[in-house]
Amino acid sequence: MPKMKTNSGAAKRFKRTATGLKRKSAFKSHILTKMSSKRKRQLRGTHELSPADKPLVERMLRSR
Repeated sequence: MPKMKTNSGAAKRFKRTATGLKRKSAFKSHILTKMSSKRKRQLRGTHELSPADKPLVERMLRSR
């Protein structure tokens, strides 16, 4: 039986924590000049993954 492969795109975007999964904010890569400083500041750092998205991401990372 072949081994299960981790989804490499998901492996780069999500990290496991003791309580769940963490992710980075979207909309923070380029064309930031028109965005307010407040918005950019709020998008900084990592956030907990939404409970609705958790099963899908768990499935993509299951062999890790």
